[in-house]
Amino acid sequence: MIPIRRQILIRAFKLFDLAIMAISFTLIYGAVSNQIGTISIGRFLSMQVRVQAFIFFLCFFLVWHITFSTFGLYRSRRLSSRWSEIIDIFKACSVGSLLLFIIASLFKIDMVTPIFIAVFWALTNIITIISRIMLRLGLGWIRTRGRNLRHVAILGTNQKAVQFAQIIKTRPGLGYCLLGFVDKALAVSEEFQKTGYPILCDFNSFPSFARDHVVDEVWIVLPLDSFDLQVSEIVILCQKLGIIIRSFSSTLSPKPVHSKIENFDGDFVITSYPGAMDGWPILIKRSLDISLSVVLFILFSPLFLITTLLIKITSHGPVFFKQDRVGLNRRRFNMYKFRTMTNDAEQRLIELEHLNEVSGPVFKIKDDPRVTPVGKFLRKTSIDELPQLINVLKGEMSLVGPRPLPVRDYKGFYQDWHRRRLSVLPGITCLWQVQGRNSIPFEKWMELDLQYIDQWSLWLDFKILLKTILAVFRVSEAA
Repeated sequence: MIPIRRQILIRAFKLFDLAIMAISFTLIYGAVSNQIGTISIGRFLSMQVRVQAFIFFLCFFLVWHITFSTFGLYRSRRLSSRWSEIIDIFKACSVGSLLLFIIASLFKIDMVTPIFIAVFWALTNIITIISRIMLRLGLGWIRTRGRNLRHVAILGTNQKAVQFAQIIKTRPGLGYCLLGFVDKALAVSEEFQKTGYPILCDFNSFPSFARDHVVDEVWIVLPLDSFDLQVSEIVILCQKLGIIIRSFSSTLSPKPVHSKIENFDGDFVITSYPGAMDGWPILIKRSLDISLSVVLFILFSPLFLITTLLIKITSHGPVFFKQDRVGLNRRRFNMYKFRTMTNDAEQRLIELEHLNEVSGPVFKIKDDPRVTPVGKFLRKTSIDELPQLINVLKGEMSLVGPRPLPVRDYKGFYQDWHRRRLSVLPGITCLWQVQGRNSIPFEKWMELDLQYIDQWSLWLDFKILLKTILAVFRVSEAA
């Protein structure tokens, strides 16, 4: 599950858990008050509404949320067993119920008796456990059908590495797709050859493999004495490329941006997450992407129609230009734009390479002879970018993020740190576009993309969107 979808699921369960707690409290209150037949939300909310009662419920909601978070009930549970999650739920509900009794005693809430707490504890345990089991079953069903998969490469060919591979193979509900193994040399032991698992490459060739394939996670399953310079370089490479690292050893990854320790089948796993986008803000970002895209579609629907007619009347070829672009974690997708060039634009690119006016692997020229008269206007006003709202709604792009590059430009990257820009969703507009567009050198462009990733916030997105709108109204030269 890509980060945005994972965060949406986590936030939904946080709200669901708070709802379970509130409903359980309401039902028990009604039973204790002998009003279970007449209890209503209005009656519950009007229950001796005092400042004291209000503060009590506010404190309890906060404590309940913190308790569930502390016991890890909102982290990814792919690697943990169902029983370990049930035990954590039991612990969280027990601690939460105890804290409820303590808080109620401090605020002198007389109805919260030991019997009340016992019933509340049982009810929240049952509902929460059932909801988590249903979630696991639902996600497992989806993953066994080839959806919501994470592509994994395993470093090491020892017995432990093979054991993990067998777990992945026999438990498709975990949602992992094993790409294969990576070892110091392609010549592996006879015992490993009998397993039939593929060897992707050796340590020296892994960097080129990672750059050219979809790799979501790298599992390092090596003894401590195998952690040499090559392994360290692979770890650093993964961090540059935005690949999640799971180290099945006591050796920490060098300088992880975000890391946590998990338990997988009795082994401790150190997971390193490169990037800064996490928490509630990423859910809000995705929600804004969807809602604003829908609003813009409705708002600009007449403009879509007029542009379609202009393109069809003035030039031969399709209305939309569809191009293979490199997105999140090197996943390719079709990006849509209004066609602004002649129908043979791609074929004529080679003869125009020498006119490139931008440094680095990207290609741009100010007076491109392939651009049609209508296309010049569409580019100048950025109207040609509007169809990318489709990509935003599909979850392939965001309104704000590093611009998705064509495959040709991506293959021209000559520094691994350039590729870390692929650890987040690409966007329609970005930081470098509002700070000079074509006048910015390629290296500065890459630096601004990484600056956006490391310093990301909703406020930064808002500022970029505002500057983009102002730039469009000034009819500045489009990128």
